[in-house]
Amino acid sequence: MLPTRYLPSLAALILLPLALLAQAPAPRWPGPKPTQHDYAKWEKAVAAFEAADQANPPTKGAVLFVGSSTIVRWKSLAADFPGTKVLNRGFGGNQIKDCTHYAERMIFPYQPSALFLRAGGNDLNAGWSVAEVFADFKAFVAKVRGQFPDLPIHYISLSPTIKRIEQIAAGNQLNDLIAAYCKAGRGLTYIDTRRLSLDPHGNVRPDVFVPDMLHFNDEGYKLLVAHVRPFVPKTK
Repeated sequence: MLPTRYLPSLAALILLPLALLAQAPAPRWPGPKPTQHDYAKWEKAVAAFEAADQANPPTKGAVLFVGSSTIVRWKSLAADFPGTKVLNRGFGGNQIKDCTHYAERMIFPYQPSALFLRAGGNDLNAGWSVAEVFADFKAFVAKVRGQFPDLPIHYISLSPTIKRIEQIAAGNQLNDLIAAYCKAGRGLTYIDTRRLSLDPHGNVRPDVFVPDMLHFNDEGYKLLVAHVRPFVPKTK
């Protein structure tokens, strides 16, 4: 046991790191701009899709949903659109460029009748600029259209979240660019969900998110379904 006279010094040594941590500035977005992108990190997720397809081949011509965690966590997708054959191929954390990179493996084989994309938020969060993410969206459209010239492509816009509240302006800038691009393009649809998570006063609603304040809860998905349903074709 330490002598009593050492206890104040020991307490100071324990508390010092906490004091320094409290004084340290909180990390702010955006961080350093990325210099490269790691596509290989999603290889296991895409390989898992391929293994599932071999075990239980999905019907070709389904309405395909791709993108990041909003798509991944959309567990009620089939029930939400009972008159439509839907296929979920989202993988959490991905960026638009990942969907483009893996298109030959996670889009083309299904020969979809329509394609819905919800992505872009992780791209901005990673530090890519609005212009760069918009360029990635156009590259995605070009890649898909190179294989399916007449495929309807629907972009589900970004919605404000409490977790990334400082990124709302950038998200809306991206939404605006994609909306204008879709309006001018053929077979492109922009689905505006930017007010989905806002109250009548324009504040982000915490009641539509799970505790992480980033991902939708059941109430959030009900609102999302209501926004998307008018654009989902019947396939059955």
